[in-house]
Amino acid sequence: MAEQRRSRSTEAFFGRRRGKALRVRAREIHARRLPELALDLDRPAPPNLKSLFAAAVAEVRLEIGFGGGEHLHHEASRFPETGFIGVEPFINGMAKFLQAYDAAPLPNIRLHDDDATVLLDWLPEGTIDGIDLLYPDPWPKKKHWKRRFVSPVNLHRFARVLKPGGRFRFASDIDTYVNWTLAHCGAHPAFEWQASSADDWRTPYEGWPGTRYEAKAIREGRTPAYLTFFRV
Repeated sequence: MAEQRRSRSTEAFFGRRRGKALRVRAREIHARRLPELALDLDRPAPPNLKSLFAAAVAEVRLEIGFGGGEHLHHEASRFPETGFIGVEPFINGMAKFLQAYDAAPLPNIRLHDDDATVLLDWLPEGTIDGIDLLYPDPWPKKKHWKRRFVSPVNLHRFARVLKPGGRFRFASDIDTYVNWTLAHCGAHPAFEWQASSADDWRTPYEGWPGTRYEAKAIREGRTPAYLTFFRV
């Protein structure tokens, strides 16, 4: 059995679960598609995660907090031989992604619509090739910094599930969170920042499609940073 879901008083790294009421078609697609794609964490994880996917895949990547899923769908389309696990607890974001998926289904995607830490604890050790954490909630007030997803305990989780040489990619337009992530990853023995010049963190990732959050940040005058850390 999966461990009991964490409560707001323990590890609540995400904000609200629901926004505006979904339209009828969005509700229908959500109700039909999510059960097809959702991982069952009440069963033990298979030793070989590749067996989770309808497609034959050579590696498995994880995206935590995918928002509306633009990047997830884009990457899964670009890399059909990679399995992607997407995590998004916000119902409206999940519904937006599922509408795009319904229009263009992909056999290399699985989903989790709850706490990412429960999924990370469920995954077998050394089975993930990459983790993307893109424009996560920055929790800007100092009293809320403990709710930032990048933390010593979650970096330990990342280190456990990532294969040696696996990548952790972090993008944000919030300077304090970028610095926070650099400091935390720099203090963790399992991660090494891959940057030799400012261009390495100012330049978007190869094939980067952009996100709604990024476009808003740029409109408002904030400069995104794109960090890549390798599991040593």
